[in-house]
Amino acid sequence: MKKIWDLYKKHREVISYLFWGGVAFVLSMVLFWIFNSKLGMGEVLANTIDWIIVVIFAFFTNKLFVFRSKAGSPAGLGKEFVSFIVARLFTLLLEDAIIWLGCKKMGFDSELGSLVVKLIGQFVVIVANYILSKLWIFRKPKKAKVEENTDTESEQV
Repeated sequence: MKKIWDLYKKHREVISYLFWGGVAFVLSMVLFWIFNSKLGMGEVLANTIDWIIVVIFAFFTNKLFVFRSKAGSPAGLGKEFVSFIVARLFTLLLEDAIIWLGCKKMGFDSELGSLVVKLIGQFVVIVANYILSKLWIFRKPKKAKVEENTDTESEQV
């Protein structure tokens, strides 16, 4: 059991990102399907509306559970939120472009076809979102990185 716990502690961030990212992924796919197939919205509009809902969910889960950001002041929280939205806007545009190309230009606009295109877009976006979150939005200040490395080294002793 200790080995499992040690493995979890070593890879906690990636495991948490995969878990919460998986929840956000399922939420996004379900919302897209509802908006597109059941409510009759176009694919890009359905994707954009589902994005708004999922991004709010993802911000708080990434902040609290994945990257464990400590920006507690209103200014720090605001900076993180704006950075998160800007980065996610980039990946929204990327996903909307994939959906537009797949559904409108390549003809995969049936209920199943649009879900497959959305799925492809999601995989591209998941990787891009992790990289942007890790390297830009929730990066730890240099001082915290040094302390974190010191804590890790003392735990190994």
